[in-house]
Amino acid sequence: MSLVFETQRLLLKPSSKSDLRALHSIFADPYVRKYLCDDKTFSLQQVEEMLIASQKLFDEEKLGLWLIETKNRREIIGFVGLWYFFDEQQPQLTYALLPKGTKQGYATEAATKILEYCFKHLGYKYMVASSDASNLESHGVAARLGMQKVEERTINGNLVAFFKIKQTVSSAAR
Repeated sequence: MSLVFETQRLLLKPSSKSDLRALHSIFADPYVRKYLCDDKTFSLQQVEEMLIASQKLFDEEKLGLWLIETKNRREIIGFVGLWYFFDEQQPQLTYALLPKGTKQGYATEAATKILEYCFKHLGYKYMVASSDASNLESHGVAARLGMQKVEERTINGNLVAFFKIKQTVSSAAR
């Protein structure tokens, strides 16, 4: 099975070492850093280590970080993926968009495709996503995906909201 996915407007491609600069520019963007990285700047080396970890996850578990590219402009606008956070037993849904990709439904479109993949091909019974409690845009994406807020926790001094969606018969059949 190919791990390149297509939606109506997007291509989702597994990240690879050749994507180092593109992924680093996403993580370096102040808009992305504000919520995804607790406003920390990731070095090129840290992003390279993330890419190596992502490649290992793709090889071993068929998951990792996919770059989001628009079909019409062939422009990388962010990423979506499945990543292990907070010592959870299974990966969480994650996504980040550069400002030019926001408010157009791209995060919802990309995340919907990854959720479909999780349930149909990976066999997950549920999926969790988390975000800073103050990240209302991300909460909106979770709601549009059909996720319900299940808890809030303080992690490393930040209040984090957790959202969950369970596999349904229709999501498994897609």
